[in-house]
Amino acid sequence: MRTIKYKRVLLKLSGEAFSGETDYGIDAPTLTRIAKQIRQVMEMGGAIAIVVGGGNI
Repeated sequence: MRTIKYKRVLLKLSGEAFSGETDYGIDAPTLTRIAKQIRQVMEMGGAIAIVVGGGNI
């Protein structure tokens, strides 16, 4: 298992990060991929604060 350098992080995601290949809105597969990555960090003991923009909606 990998170790993490920082225990607490702030993750700022633009609303465009959720749109995937589309111009606007939320792409479910992209959202699922991001959620799985966040879950992996949390399972390693990391605490994540998430800020999400909404410019694409």
